[in-house]
Parts: sequence; structure tokens; C-alpha cells
Amino acid sequence: MPTTHGVLVRRYDPHPALGRHQVLDARSLAYRQRHRSEVLRPVHWQPAIPVLNQQDLAAQGIVTSAVVPGAPDADALASCTGNAAATALSVLRPGIVPDDAADAERWAIRLYADATAADEFLPYQWPPADSGSSGLGVARALKARGLITSYTHVFDADSLAAALQSGPVLLGLPWFAAWFTPAASGHIDDVPYWRTSGLAGGHEVCALGIEDIAQDTSGRVIPERTVLRLRSSWGPGWGSGGDCFLRLSTYVALRRQIDAIQLHA
Repeated sequence: MPTTHGVLVRRYDPHPALGRHQVLDARSLAYRQRHRSEVLRPVHWQPAIPVLNQQDLAAQGIVTSAVVPGAPDADALASCTGNAAATALSVLRPGIVPDDAADAERWAIRLYADATAADEFLPYQWPPADSGSSGLGVARALKARGLITSYTHVFDADSLAAALQSGPVLLGLPWFAAWFTPAASGHIDDVPYWRTSGLAGGHEVCALGIEDIAQDTSGRVIPERTVLRLRSSWGPGWGSGGDCFLRLSTYVALRRQIDAIQLHA
């Protein structure tokens, strides 16, 4: 986890279903979201595209070498950052990402390639090295394409809940092995012994809203009683229609390994 010139990089082993690394740049502190004790409510942002799937690409009719010149053919990619960002962008700017599932996945794969090029703090680029990227890298790629005007960063639970009032948030998480199979409730943190199940890697998801929320008399969010809805990129058959749920208290417990970025159209 090297820190150089105000930049922290936490790298995870890439996995066919996972490919997020944590990159924190101290300059981001100047572009942070804040919570001002306003009343917060449950909210759900609906993507304009189907649930994406970074796996089983051949079954979707996707040939990666035809999508990105120079890419080797693969049946799965560590492209979760591209998928999460495509989902968020479809909320902000419907029509930019194709609404056909396979075409939307192709669009996300191209964005992933751009993100690996924009990740100046990570040493590999795809193609050819399918080694993942970061939330910061994919936000920079969208900004360079002119698809967003800006992006801001979230550093605490109250600000995350407040940011979700105005739109989705890219959430980079350390992903535990037990989380691949959510509990019957749809919660990944309802799975017994998830903390000791082992770290599988890093995963980028799109936080689509707040299912339940509670605040104290000062306006601070009560993490144990606040639940986030997250969209993964493993198809609609995973979790609850492709989504899962996470208590804000789990975010608090893992916050040092999490980064959160909100895109602005």
C-alpha cells in the first residue's frame, strides 16, 4: 500500500469477477461532498440500461478483440470500474450508454480500456494486461471523453448518504469471499462469518440509493439503521436482480479501504 506524494495506492489481485484497486489522491480533498445535517430520505436511482455482466462474455456474443483493438479474447474481464461507471452514467445521461445489454457491456469494456490508460498511478494498461483499474481512473476517463462535467469525492458515512440524495455513487470496496453469495435478505453483510472468509479482491459497484435511513436529533446518520442498495456487474441472476444491500455500518467499518466518487453530468 505505497503512499507517494500524497497518493495512496492499495492494489488487489485481479480476478475474473473483480478488478478494482484503491487510488486516493490528496488533491481530491478539495473536491469533497459534505453533509450539512439536512433531512435525508430513502431514494432509488433507476439505471436506463440492464444489469451488466463482466463474465460469460462469449455467451453474450461479445468478442473482446473486436471491441477493443489489440485485446486478447477473454470470457471475463476485470472491468468492474467500467461497468459501475456505465450504470451510473445511464442514470445521469440516458441514451449515452446503449440500452441493449450486450451493447452496453461492449460500451463498458471500451470505457474500462480508457480507465486503465487514465490510471497514472497503476502500472498496467489493458490491452494487453487485464489487471484492473480504479474509481479515480474511470472518472478521469469519463471526464476526458466529455461525458461528465466533474466528479466529487465522499469520505464519510453522512456525506455518502447525502450524496445519494442527488444521484448514484461509484463505490470501490474490498470484496470478501463470502460476499459472492448474498444472504436470503439480499444483504452481503448478513452472511455469517464474512469477516473471516478471506479477501477475494477489490470490486467497484454502483450505489443506486438508500433503502432505509435513520438520523439522530442532530441530523447525523445512524449507520446501523441505514441500508444502501448496490448494483454489481455479474448479471441479473446474481443477488436481488443483480443488486445487493449493505449496511452503512459496514461501510464505516471498512471505510479506509473504500473510495466513493460521484459523477456530475
